[in-house]
Amino acid sequence: MSTGKMTGTEHAGQTVQLSVVTSATDGIRVLSLAGEIDHHTGDTLRQALDASDSPRPCVVVDMRQVTFMDSSGINIFLAAHRALSEAGGWLRLADVGDSVMRTISLVGVDTVIDCRETLRQALTN
Repeated sequence: MSTGKMTGTEHAGQTVQLSVVTSATDGIRVLSLAGEIDHHTGDTLRQALDASDSPRPCVVVDMRQVTFMDSSGINIFLAAHRALSEAGGWLRLADVGDSVMRTISLVGVDTVIDCRETLRQALTN
């Protein structure tokens, strides 16, 4: 029971890529990201995280192929966490690489959003 959708962005003749593949596992939306999360790719991430059409939405973001994230990504994840929580759901980040995890830890996002070491752990309670 898996669906796939891939999106990306291009800016000013230079490719700034964030791909998002969306699937579902046991009623949980799984977003597998690859590339960089910054102000150029933020809208792609924001749209992928929008679960306003789902009651009690549960979302896991597989971050193992994310190579960079700036404050744009932090703000998008915090807004998504708030929106999903208010709708009775939750957001989890999985398999975050060391450099991105350092950014997440420095600003304390890991104390607000549940970060799991593996995708498997993120898909289980």
